[in-house]
Amino acid sequence: MDAVSTQIWSAHDYAANARFVADLAGEAVALLAPRAGERILDLGCGDGALTSELSRSGAFVVGVDAAPELIAAARERGLEVRLQDGAALPFEREFDAVFSNAALHWMKDPAAVIAGVARALVPRGRFVGEFGGHGNVAAIVVALSAVLARRGIDGAALTPWYFPTAAEYRRLLEAGGFAVESIGLHARPTHLPTDMAGWLRTFANPFFAPLDANDRAAALEETLALLRGVLSDDGGRWTADYVRLRFAARLI
Repeated sequence: MDAVSTQIWSAHDYAANARFVADLAGEAVALLAPRAGERILDLGCGDGALTSELSRSGAFVVGVDAAPELIAAARERGLEVRLQDGAALPFEREFDAVFSNAALHWMKDPAAVIAGVARALVPRGRFVGEFGGHGNVAAIVVALSAVLARRGIDGAALTPWYFPTAAEYRRLLEAGGFAVESIGLHARPTHLPTDMAGWLRTFANPFFAPLDANDRAAALEETLALLRGVLSDDGGRWTADYVRLRFAARLI
């Protein structure tokens, strides 16, 4: 997760509603293939659940995140983590690999992020990640935008996310000094462990920030009503319409 002015992170809500973020990272971790003894930067480490998993490979892992509550939760796991904006990484030739899962879409200056990753890597170091790509949570965005439009608010101006196409992100990586080894979009409808209301409170609170408390509750219910016929089954189980961009690149 990265610094977003209106995005508020709660470690409690994240643990309750977002555990699947780390649980579904297997393909990205396999692409990284962490090795014992190497140094890895976990960019956007959240509460450290996946950072812990990477450490079990025998690699030395440092996590960074811009959310103080999540960094505090990661420190409670005994991890080495730092409060840091992903667009202003301070490292110089310190890591064999930089890994990022479900975080780069929160960083809306991707060129600055990639430049910082390049500085942090040793020569021929690798950059591997997965995050929201073009079309990610499209139905949710449409519903939120419709609910806000009824109130005269432009939802596009409130979005905290950056969802690029594979071609766009490839261009940015190459411009930043990387050779792209693989990149692509992957549709991944994701069953939510709780419900859509929990997902919206955890991940989409910037859309509700301009509203007062009463209207915020009403807007949430209106959003759920629009989405229920699209993303909820007959048993009331919710699925988020995720599209992930997964990539592996190497510093030239």
